[in-house]
Amino acid sequence: MDKKPEFHGSDLEQIEAYYHIPKEEIVSFGANVNPLGLSEQLKKDLASHLDVITRYPDRDYRSLKKAISKYTGVSADHIVIGNGSTELISLLISTRTPKRALVLGPTYSEYARELSLNGGSMDFYNLKKEQDFQLDIDDFITTLKTDYQLAIICNPNNPTSSALTTSEMERILAACREYGIFVMIDETYVEFAPDIEAVSAVSLIPKYDNFMIIRGVSKFYAAPGLRFGYGMTSNEAFLKDLLLYQNPWSLNSIAAYAGERMFSDTDYYKKTRELICSERTYMFDELKNNLNFKPYKAYANFILVEILKEGVTSFDVFEKAIKNRLMIRDCSSFESLAGEFFRFCIMNPADNRRLLDVLNQI
Repeated sequence: MDKKPEFHGSDLEQIEAYYHIPKEEIVSFGANVNPLGLSEQLKKDLASHLDVITRYPDRDYRSLKKAISKYTGVSADHIVIGNGSTELISLLISTRTPKRALVLGPTYSEYARELSLNGGSMDFYNLKKEQDFQLDIDDFITTLKTDYQLAIICNPNNPTSSALTTSEMERILAACREYGIFVMIDETYVEFAPDIEAVSAVSLIPKYDNFMIIRGVSKFYAAPGLRFGYGMTSNEAFLKDLLLYQNPWSLNSIAAYAGERMFSDTDYYKKTRELICSERTYMFDELKNNLNFKPYKAYANFILVEILKEGVTSFDVFEKAIKNRLMIRDCSSFESLAGEFFRFCIMNPADNRRLLDVLNQI
């Protein structure tokens, strides 16, 4: 039997070639990017300041760090700038050089790649659908006692869209401090959470120095091509070591300039949160009333859905959607996600209703 193809959120070219559908006609529910697109205010600002590329960016990115500090409330001295969150993930792992890591799964594959490149081994602690992908904190902490040097947590998590509260994260950080474990918290999707302060670990930075938060602008600010990420930690010795490994001028002048401006665009921020929060609730409630599916509570800008209808696979649903020019994410490629699942991000209302129409035909 022919192997079914696997497509990820950014694989529009491969889908175009395989299904002979022009990629321009495909609505991507798989990339998890803000449907508003790049801020109009930022577009105008960038267009009139393209001459920033004629000079090097500030090597220490002082203005950018001040902008992030104002946006997050974290001291500028505790912020590091990176060429996307991917570079910071790589730098963190290569600087810490853990022999063994525990990764909360199922999750983003880049963590495993970086750990293997640096000679470390890893174990997955997998969220269970029987518990609605909510973490058993006590059991997780008990598992951490088994000779780990690094724990990796994506919060809210991809692909489950589940999240730990700040108080739950503090319990984990306190235990890890006792065990001598450093924690990497990927908050790529935290700005989409219904209550950001209830989920983010930012408020814990002054209290704990055994963790680092990593964020980017690819999803919430719809700027994946900018390759701009930032990290936050109060561990100054670790920050110093990390900067020794990092190439100078890691972020280009345009990205640095854009970063300073995008965080002050309060209208864009408000419109994004209003759209995602309202449409996420609507989509979840609609699917909850469909006996063929089980949606799981979502904190990110996407919803994980289990297929309950017998004989229907995640690939069947993917193909049904793509033939209607709608691309969802078939989650069969996520290891340890047993069963038939798909994931879709929140888009604009008209496209969301198109997707619901397709799903109601399953």
